[in-house]
Amino acid sequence: MTAQVSSPGARAHAAFASVAGLLRSTRGGLFMVAVVVGAGSGLGAVAFRYLIYFFTWLATGHSQFGQAGYAGSSHVPWLGLGFFVVIPVLGGLVYGPLIYRYAREARGHGVPEVMAAVADNGGRIRPQVSVVKALASAVCIGTGGSVGREGPIVQIGSALASAFGQWTKMPQDRMRILIACGAAGGIAATFNAPITGLFFGVEIILREFSVDAMFTVMLSVVIADVVAVSFLGDHPFLSGFPDGIVLVHPRDYLLVAVLAVMAGLVGLAFKAVLYKVEDLWDLWWKGRPEWARPAVGGVALGLLLLALPQMYGVGYPVMYKAVAGDYVLWFLLVLAAGKIVACSLTLGIGGSGGVFAPSLFVGATSGMAFGLTAQHLLGPGAGQPALYAAVAMGAVFASAARAPLTSVASVVEMTGDYALTLPVMLAVAIATATSRALSYGTIYTTKLLRRGEDVDRAAPWRAFGDLKVADAMRPFAAPLPVPVTAGHDNREGTDGGAELMSELPGTVIYQADPQAVSASESLAQALCQLDADGRDGLPVVSPDGRRVEGWITNASVLKTVARRMGAVRLPLSWPAPAVPAATAATAATAATAASAASAATTAAAVAPDREPAPPRSLTGYRLIRLAVEESSPATGSRLGQVSWPAGAIPVSVLRDHRLRDPDPSLKLAAGDRISLLALLPAASENERDGGAAHVPARGEG
Repeated sequence: MTAQVSSPGARAHAAFASVAGLLRSTRGGLFMVAVVVGAGSGLGAVAFRYLIYFFTWLATGHSQFGQAGYAGSSHVPWLGLGFFVVIPVLGGLVYGPLIYRYAREARGHGVPEVMAAVADNGGRIRPQVSVVKALASAVCIGTGGSVGREGPIVQIGSALASAFGQWTKMPQDRMRILIACGAAGGIAATFNAPITGLFFGVEIILREFSVDAMFTVMLSVVIADVVAVSFLGDHPFLSGFPDGIVLVHPRDYLLVAVLAVMAGLVGLAFKAVLYKVEDLWDLWWKGRPEWARPAVGGVALGLLLLALPQMYGVGYPVMYKAVAGDYVLWFLLVLAAGKIVACSLTLGIGGSGGVFAPSLFVGATSGMAFGLTAQHLLGPGAGQPALYAAVAMGAVFASAARAPLTSVASVVEMTGDYALTLPVMLAVAIATATSRALSYGTIYTTKLLRRGEDVDRAAPWRAFGDLKVADAMRPFAAPLPVPVTAGHDNREGTDGGAELMSELPGTVIYQADPQAVSASESLAQALCQLDADGRDGLPVVSPDGRRVEGWITNASVLKTVARRMGAVRLPLSWPAPAVPAATAATAATAATAASAASAATTAAAVAPDREPAPPRSLTGYRLIRLAVEESSPATGSRLGQVSWPAGAIPVSVLRDHRLRDPDPSLKLAAGDRISLLALLPAASENERDGGAAHVPARGEG
C-alpha cells in the first residue's frame, strides 16, 4: 500500500484556503481584513505624500512650490519664467502615456470611479490602478497640476482594499465595505482626520449607514491614522489657521448664513466650470491620441501658471498665506477664480488628482474675501476674517460634494478648532440645501451621470430600507376600528360567526383569524410575514394598533418597489415623488418586477430579523375565503354590486391562479375565490358598547 503525502505547496494552498474561508464567512474575519486594509491605506497615504514631495523637488528644487510667486526651478535656473510653461508639458509626456497604457480609469479625480465600483461592480477595482494612480498623480501635481491629493489616495486605498478582497474572494457585500475602509483610511492618514475619513468612506463611497459598516470602517480608519501619525506627526493638518477664531456676537450668524448661500453658489460654479472645460477639451481633442493630450494641454496650463504661479500644485502654503492676511481683497478673489479654472484645466487636459483640496482652497480664499468685506463694512464686531475662511471651506465642499457630515468634520478636525463647530454646521446645512435645490448631481456623481450611471438611484435591495408597509398597502376607503374583544373567543358558533357565514353569497372554503402587520414596519419584515401567513395578503393596522387601514399583498409590495426603482432619480436621502396609483401597472414592467423580486429576496436575506416575527392576531375579525359557484347569486354580478354582510370587505379575488385586487367593476364568474376581511357580529356589538382597543404589538402578551 502506497501512502500519498501532499506536497508543501498543496498544504500551503489548503491552509490559505482555510484562512480565507474564515475571513470571508465570519464577522471577526471582516474586522481582521479591515485592520490590514487600514494599515495598507495608511502606508499608502504616507508613501504617496512623499512621492509628491519627490516629484515636486525633482521639478523645482523644493518640496512645496508656488507660494513664492515668480520663483523658477533651482535645477534649471536658465529657463527663467519659461519654466512655468515647459514643466507641465514634460509632466504630461510622462503621466499621459502611463495612464493611457496601463490604467485609463486613473485619469481624473478618482473618487467617481471608486463610487461606481462600489455601486455597480461589486467593489472590484483592478490592482494596477493603485500603482498607476500614485505615479500619475504625483507626477501631475509635482509638475504643476493644480489638483488635490485626496482623490488619488482614495483610489489608491480603495484599489489596495479591492485587491486584497479579490485575493481572498470576499463576497460583494463585504467587498463594498472594504472599499470604503480603504478610502476612509487614506483620507484619515492624509489629513490626520479620522472622523473625516470615517464620514467620507461611509457618506460618499459606501453611501449606506449601518452598524457593521460603520464599525468596520472606523476600525480601518483608526489603524490608518495611527500608522500615518508615526511617520508624519500628530498635529492638525491645517495648522496655518489662526488660533481662537470665534464669532464675536450671535447676530454674526446672519453673516454666516449669507456666506453659506454664496458658498453654495460657488460650489455649484466650481462643478459647472469643471465639466464645461472637460467638454471643451473633449470637443477640441476628438480623434487625436489620448496619450498626448496632457502634454499638449500642458501648454495651456503652463500659460495659466505663468500668469498666476500660486496655482502650482495643491496650494496649501498659498492658502495659509491667504488666511494669515497676506493678500489683499482683490487678489483673494483672483486666487479663488484662478483655482477653479486651474483645477478644471488640469483635469480637462487629462491630468490626475483630486477636487477636495481645490474646493478647500476656493472656500478659504473666497471666505477670507467675504470676511475682509464684512470687517470693512461692520467693523470689529463682524469677527475675524479667518473665521469666514474656515466656514466657507466647509460650505463650498458641502455644496460641491453634497456631503455635509464630511464637510463639518473636515473643517473642525483639520483646523483643530472645535469652536468652529456651530458656524460650520450652519453654513454646511445652508450650502447643502442650496446646492440640492439648484442641481442634482454632485462634483463626483456628475461624472458618472454623464456616462449613464446614477449611483444616487437606490439599488433594488436598498429600496426596501426606504419603504414602509404604509407605502405598499391598498388603503381602505375608511379605516376600520379594532374592537374591544378581551376574553372573547373568535371560534365559529360562539360569537355570531355562524350568522355571518349564512349571509355570504358563496361557499366558505376557508376561514382563519387574520394576522396583521403595522403600517410603520419595513417592507422587508412585511415580506417575511406575508411568506408565513399571507397567501391572500394581510391587514395593515395603524402604528397605534387602533385602526385597520388597508391590505397588503406580495404583488402590491413588488409593484411599489418597482415603482420606486423606476421613479425619477433622486438621492437616497431625498424623498421620492409620489406616483399615481394608475401608473403602478405601467411602472412594474416585467423586467423591473423581476428585479424587484430579486431585491425582495436580497432584502429578506439582509433584514436584521431573518426569521418572521411572532404572529400578531387581529382580534375581532375573521379572514374568510369563499368559492363562487354556478348557483351562487354573485355569479355574473360585478364585485361592487354584491351585497356583502355588514362589516365584510372584499380584499382580494383569486382567478385562474392569479391574485387580483378587489376591483368593484370586476365581473364575477364561477370558480372565482373571494377573500373577505369580516368584522365578527359579536365583536361589532362589543365595539358599539366598549370602543376600540389596542392591538398587541409583536412580543407583547
